[in-house]
Parts: sequence; structure tokens; C-alpha cells
Amino acid sequence: MGKEKKGFFSRLVAGLSKTRNNIVSGIDSIFSRFSSIDDEFYEEIEEILIMGDLGVKATEEIIESLKEKVKTEKIKEPSACRKLLTDSIKEQMRVEETAYRFEEVDSVILVIGVNGVGKTTTVGKLAGKLKNDGKKVVIAAADTFRAAAGDQLLEWANRAGVEMIGGQEGADPASVVFDAASSAKSKGADVLLCDTAGRLHNKKNLMEELRKINRILDREFPDAYRETLVVLDATTGQNALSQAKQFGEVADITGIVLTKMDGTAKGGIAVAIQSELKIPVKYIGVGETIEDLQKFNADEFVDALFERKEEKEETGL
Repeated sequence: MGKEKKGFFSRLVAGLSKTRNNIVSGIDSIFSRFSSIDDEFYEEIEEILIMGDLGVKATEEIIESLKEKVKTEKIKEPSACRKLLTDSIKEQMRVEETAYRFEEVDSVILVIGVNGVGKTTTVGKLAGKLKNDGKKVVIAAADTFRAAAGDQLLEWANRAGVEMIGGQEGADPASVVFDAASSAKSKGADVLLCDTAGRLHNKKNLMEELRKINRILDREFPDAYRETLVVLDATTGQNALSQAKQFGEVADITGIVLTKMDGTAKGGIAVAIQSELKIPVKYIGVGETIEDLQKFNADEFVDALFERKEEKEETGL
């Protein structure tokens, strides 16, 4: 584990403390209260996972998998189920295709999400990460609906040292994307990163806007790899899941970015999203800096969620 990665893991452990308190303390209390594994034992675990925002579907499958493992391995002690439970959660989160192909070939990345979820900040951080990886990036500031979105993105673009096109409030998003596409072509950019508006309350307009943008991109970059990321705020829990479903109706989503993981007791939503939508969570954000947006790793996430070592050190136990 590299230094930055290790630093991120400890930030993830710290960031998930609210979610962990929400889930793990309840589970630990079940393990210590029950002396045998019976239906009530499973029901209580199920209840805690659902309340921890893992979602009904994912929870049911986790419990089924846990029961199967207990049977196969002939486990009798509830305390021996802890690792089996984390393994079952990890299995739920493995989605076959979690490729980051857009990093390897010429790509166009569309980023969508409602206002207030950290979408523009995510575009800025992603631009910085790709630039650090040696990519030539052009940003299209095509969220022209929200006042100050362009100014905010320009700050990130300057910080990342990448070019930004557009940003004028009220401009036509499709024409911004066209200008940015022309600029990306003339500069030989590797990635065109588009910040687009997310107006879920008016899906028809959003659909039309995305259709126009996609038409331009198909014409200007017929061979580019296309990635569509939806940014969701982890603190909104089940609401984030329903937003992802709604965006899935208007766009071909290839990945999820979960922001604000450090301030939520609802971090379990990452499990629900991957399980229910079969769309991989590709990045998670646990803070304000570029380093705080990292690729999502299901195993690391579950380990951080069930990590107790740090807490013992803090309490001096």
C-alpha cells in the first residue's frame, strides 16, 4: 500500500466512524448477546443492516449467503460469524466490471448529479487526478443552469492546471460541449471531462439536454471511450439510491461517485447501490482535497467499516 493509499485508508476508517457506530456496535451486541445461531439471531442482524442503509435487497442476499456459510462450515458460535458476515458483504459488492478504461484510452467523461451533491467539486478533483497521471484534460463547464457553477469549476481547473471551456450562466450546454470538443481535438487532449446539469425534477429537459450533448460527442469523437458518472451524496442514504435509479432512466450510467462519506452514518448505501443497480461505485470522497477522492475498493471499504483497531487505540484498551 503506497503512502497516499495508506493515508486514505486511515481517513476512510475515520470517515466511516458514524456509519460504523451505526452498524458495528449493533452487530457486536448481537454477537455477544446470543449464545446460539437461530432465526432471531439472523433477524436482528438483518434489521441492523437495513437500518444501516445497506438496502433490503442487498441485506437479504447477505443473510442468505451468511446462512449458507454457517451451514457449510458447521459454525455453532455466533462470534465466529463476524468474518463470515464481512465476507458476505464483500461478495455483494463485487461487480464484474469495475474497469477504469477511461484512464487508458481517449475518453469523454460525462458527470451528472443534482445540485448540492458535490458534482462540480468532483469534476475538479477528477481533472486533478487525471492530470497528475500525465493526462491532457479539457473541462467543459456545461452546467450552465446553476449560478456560480462556472466560477467554482474555474477555480478547480486553475488549481489542477487544466483548460476549461464555458462557464457562462445561461449558455446552451450543448454549444459549450461543442466548443470544448473542438478545443480538446485541436490540443490533442486525452480526456474531455464534462460537468453537466442535473435537474431531476424536470427529467424531460435533462433527457433532451443529454441527448443533444451525446449527439455532438458522437459526431465529434466517434471513437472516444464514453464514461457517464453519477455523483451522489452519501449522507442522503436511500434518497441517493433513488436518484441513481432516476438518472439511470435518462442516461447510460457506467459508474457512481459517492461524496461526503466522511460525514455520514449512511455509508452502507455504497453496498445497496452496487447490489441493487449492478453499477459499480468507482470513486468515493471523504474530504475536500484532490487526494480525498479515491478509487473505490469494496474489500477496503468493508474492512474500514468493520475496523475496530483504531477505536481501541483511541480508548487505550
